[in-house]
Amino acid sequence: MDNTSGVGVLDKAALVLAALEPGPATLAGLVTATGLARPTAHRLAVALEHHRLVARDMQGRFVLGPRLGELAAAAGEDRLLAAAGPVLARLRDITGESAQLYRRQGDHRVCVASADRPTGLRDSIPVGSQLTMAAGSAAQVLLAWEDPERMNKGLLKATFSAAELSVVRRRGWAQSVGEREAGVGSVSAPVRSPSGKVVAAVSVSGPLERLTRQPGRMHAPAVAAAAERLSQSLRRGA
Repeated sequence: MDNTSGVGVLDKAALVLAALEPGPATLAGLVTATGLARPTAHRLAVALEHHRLVARDMQGRFVLGPRLGELAAAAGEDRLLAAAGPVLARLRDITGESAQLYRRQGDHRVCVASADRPTGLRDSIPVGSQLTMAAGSAAQVLLAWEDPERMNKGLLKATFSAAELSVVRRRGWAQSVGEREAGVGSVSAPVRSPSGKVVAAVSVSGPLERLTRQPGRMHAPAVAAAAERLSQSLRRGA
């Protein structure tokens, strides 16, 4: 079967990625596996590294990059969204607050599903809304398990600190009080892909007069349980 597409540079890039599928490779290993000239193999590997499709390990060898995992997670988004509706509705009913599901897209987090509190004062986030990655419990969750380079870059403009993200990783959830919007609190927990990567954040949010200044005390167990249900749905579908 002909494995060429007619676009030479893409075919060669695909050869490099396929050569890394079994594991790390030196430049010499890439040349041997792909049959490409050494300068070509190096140029392509470095270009793919720029786009995070390729990375380096501690020994400087080329490995498959984190962007591939992100794309794989995005490919499973429909399965996540299909499961999100009833899970968020249940979370809303348990907590009495609006519930949301966020995914990271570049320097923003996007609300991809929500279940609003039907009456009274509420924090309503329309589906499709782009929010900052610099504030809020969902931003903390989506950043806390990133690789060190992306985490440190995200912390440059954040209202929270590396120490706070360490606490998030240890306890498995985040809370915020007036970070994104004055008078609003939230609690978030991570949704994980079958490989364990954090691919989304489940949140509840509402006015501080109900959530208090320690919203996690009230709602962290329910939010973490909802996030685990969504993670289980992704594992079942894998």
